[in-house]
Amino acid sequence: MAFRINNNISSLNTQRRLEAINRASTETLEHLSSGQKINKAADGPAALVISENMRSQISGLNQAIDNSEQGISMVQTAEGALNEVNRLLVDVRQLAIHASNAGVNDEKMLEADQSEIQNALATIDRVAANTQFGTKQLLNGSRGANGVANGEGLQFVSAGPDTKTSPVQGFAVKIDQTATKSSVQGTAALTQAIVDAGETLTVSEGGKTVTFTTTAGESVNSNLNEFEFRLREAGMDLNLIRDEGGTIKLEHKEFGSDQNFSVASSTAGVLSTVGNVTEEAMVGQDVKGTINGEEAVGSGQILTGKSNAPNVAGLAIRYTGDQTTPEGETAGTVSTFQNSLRFQIGANEGQTVSVSLRNMASRSLAQGVKNDSEFDALSDIDVTSFQGAQDAIKIIDKAIEETTTERGKLGAFQKNTLQSNLNNLRVASENLTAAESVIRDADMAQEMADFTRNQIMMQSATAMLAQANQKEQVVLGLLQ
Repeated sequence: MAFRINNNISSLNTQRRLEAINRASTETLEHLSSGQKINKAADGPAALVISENMRSQISGLNQAIDNSEQGISMVQTAEGALNEVNRLLVDVRQLAIHASNAGVNDEKMLEADQSEIQNALATIDRVAANTQFGTKQLLNGSRGANGVANGEGLQFVSAGPDTKTSPVQGFAVKIDQTATKSSVQGTAALTQAIVDAGETLTVSEGGKTVTFTTTAGESVNSNLNEFEFRLREAGMDLNLIRDEGGTIKLEHKEFGSDQNFSVASSTAGVLSTVGNVTEEAMVGQDVKGTINGEEAVGSGQILTGKSNAPNVAGLAIRYTGDQTTPEGETAGTVSTFQNSLRFQIGANEGQTVSVSLRNMASRSLAQGVKNDSEFDALSDIDVTSFQGAQDAIKIIDKAIEETTTERGKLGAFQKNTLQSNLNNLRVASENLTAAESVIRDADMAQEMADFTRNQIMMQSATAMLAQANQKEQVVLGLLQ
């Protein structure tokens, strides 16, 4: 056995082990005091990277939850205002129905109805102008995609939240096929002899059927007037056109392939090709064309950009012309400006949704409804005449349809987009927090057990260090 006094190896070994135990004890104390097993990068470099990425996602998810809740509040504000517009429109319709009771009403009553209608329309305009969320106007048309068409026969109809803002020159519009109406053209003239023989005409459209038999002794025009009245009374969207040659033509009031009807006449050629055989009307055509060179879908006179179109998705225009676009030319342009409401509903870039809010002012509701009084929009209705009251009902019905459609759109956006996403975000935040906790948080029971063990080991190592120092005292016996 060798005896050396220059270096106390036993003491150095014990000191090294005591230092390691002390460091482990210090780390355990840090874990216990912070509740985390990773407090600095040295505690677990890879785990720290993963944990910090998770923390950024959790923070983003929590903010997206707040964003979604705020978005729901905004949508509810707009929908609440639309509910009031709906109520006002129902009241206005009731007044128009009252004004149509021409057999009872006098001028004073009609003026009173019109005055109340104007007051209700003014209230609708105030709701549209004053509905706000914070400082944002919601229903004045500034929170949607707006546009203007340039070109003969072109009209801007609407744009969706996915429609892009157009360049300065606008989106070019090309028309490959114009819209037509469903129609039936008689080939045999309706003569007095046919009328006196008791001609029977049958027309079916939109689930309604009219069967009319001519009255012998009355003129052709008189019978056709009665036939036309019967069609109008049944609520059919058909026009009766009388040609100079004595033939008649039935034409649907609306354009497109969806508007169909059938006819039959007891005399071949008056309406149907074969007598007493039902014949379908010639199907109308939908407009066909492109917007900005991107494929669009036609419905009647309305041309709408497809949902997968890069720039013009949801952009709708009306073409009322009867000429297709010559090769190398355009029918005109449509300029758009996108200002739809956008919501960040996810933790990452690009996870957004948007919704457009239309202008709910009376001048913007029920535009383009064909009527004999030539009302251009809801703001124009006048019930001081019987025909005006009748047309007002049609206009108001369209305005109610547009308002309820807008409410339905907002309701679907709130329920299926924001609320559903909110539920998903909460689950994702909970699960990601649990995953981050596994990586980052300390197991307090385990840490306490390690701390107790380290305390015992430190006491033992300290005692052994004293023994190691005492051991070298034995050498002094050799020197005596």
